[in-house]
Amino acid sequence: MIDPKELDGKVAIVTGAGQGMGRAVAERLSAAGARLALNDLDGKAAARTAQLIADKGGAVGIQPGDVTSATEVRGIVQGALNRFGGVHILVNNAGVLRPTPVIDIEEEEWDFVVNVNLKGTYLCSRAVLASMREAGWGRIVNFSSTAGKKYSTIGGAHYTAAKAGILGFTRHLAKEEAANGITVNSVCPGLIDTEMVRSTITPEQAASYGAGFPVPRLGRPDEVAELVAFLVSDRAAYITGAALDINGGDLMV
Repeated sequence: MIDPKELDGKVAIVTGAGQGMGRAVAERLSAAGARLALNDLDGKAAARTAQLIADKGGAVGIQPGDVTSATEVRGIVQGALNRFGGVHILVNNAGVLRPTPVIDIEEEEWDFVVNVNLKGTYLCSRAVLASMREAGWGRIVNFSSTAGKKYSTIGGAHYTAAKAGILGFTRHLAKEEAANGITVNSVCPGLIDTEMVRSTITPEQAASYGAGFPVPRLGRPDEVAELVAFLVSDRAAYITGAALDINGGDLMV
């Protein structure tokens, strides 16, 4: 039987927690007993998620900041340490997507997409390692994508490249930190029904894509959150360096 409070005593940082999968993950981890430090570049969005958690009796704080800035990332992590005394779980969810074809991608846009998705994952992971090593226990979950294993359905090459990079980074960090009691895994969602997806494609396109999947619909953020909740628990203690698919059968390997 799964302990409904299996994350009691754990502190989790969730980046990009203002909406979509980040919000769903934050709510799910709080329901399992974790104390939450919510990051989002949009502080108001993070505050809305925090209010949802607080209304259900969860312990939650807000740590706004830009995950592409080493200085701000240090502030995000230090804020969580000051408030809760430690960091045991990191969910690197913050990401951006642009559908631009390669011929039209300007250098500035390339850097923006790669930095948020890939550099942010590296900076946040690096910043929490000392606390996790001290505790002798840590869980890092990085958001890659089906795009990281093939190509993006609705994003550009910069998104695909960044998500593929996250898979390599995950494997390498998992190897480095396994002996310290820290597991590092990736989740690879397919097309999930989030605000970011809905702002990129039309409702008609979303319906068409969904109908073409073996499970004929878009995924839901709460379904992804369940996978993350498993990976950060002791139930997944022997899983590290893995890239777990959740895509309704869009990619089967």
